[in-house]
Amino acid sequence: MKKLVILTSAVAIMLSFVACGGGSKKTSASDEGWVSIFDGKTFEGWRGYNRADVPARWIVEDGAIRFKGSGGGEAQEGDGGDLIYDKKLKNFELEFEWKVAKGANSGVFILAQEVEGEPIYISSPEYQILDNENHPDARLGKNGNRMSASLYDMIPAKPQNAKPFGQWNKAKILCFKGTVVHYQNDEPVVEYHLWTQQWKDMLDASKFNKEDWPLAYDLLMNCGGPNKEGYIGFQDHGDDVWFRNIKVKILD
Repeated sequence: MKKLVILTSAVAIMLSFVACGGGSKKTSASDEGWVSIFDGKTFEGWRGYNRADVPARWIVEDGAIRFKGSGGGEAQEGDGGDLIYDKKLKNFELEFEWKVAKGANSGVFILAQEVEGEPIYISSPEYQILDNENHPDARLGKNGNRMSASLYDMIPAKPQNAKPFGQWNKAKILCFKGTVVHYQNDEPVVEYHLWTQQWKDMLDASKFNKEDWPLAYDLLMNCGGPNKEGYIGFQDHGDDVWFRNIKVKILD
């Protein structure tokens, strides 16, 4: 974790330098480049994965995006499905808050591609969303790498500081030229580097390995496609989950 903090600090300094034009321009708190991508009232700018409309089980409720799950732990047919922000992003920071019902599971995806007939996670790294205390995924995988804020099935979030179900958690994902950092409740908890030997080694050791799932392996090895960009997505895992205060800052 000491190494993670040092690397994260270095990235933050670098991004600050870029944002300030090499140090020649300072930015104020009101001029940081953050843009809200959810207005708290409508799904303007959002749609379903591999579809033009918003699946009916996604609703806006009390200023938040909610998935009304059945509690069955599986994606819903017809009126369910994953939700994406309808603009591809490349280098960015994404901030949001989330909470789950008891025993619920979901996820947030970055750099996702739309692959007909395939789930969103076949092409996208996943920031895990989970009720750690009551969902069995917390005890599956390796060393907690399926717990909240982890890079799903690859890197466990450390420290694991998620709040219990029913409470709001604060999250951030930084994605800059292949470096990705997960934050949970204001702490950096995961860092990884796309398109590197480290990334290949993690895929080889995961459920997405080439032998077990060759299509997922090829897509994830080339995460973001030829332009190294993709969609932000929220997962329908069949359970109740809420997202609010969703905003992005473009870094390129």
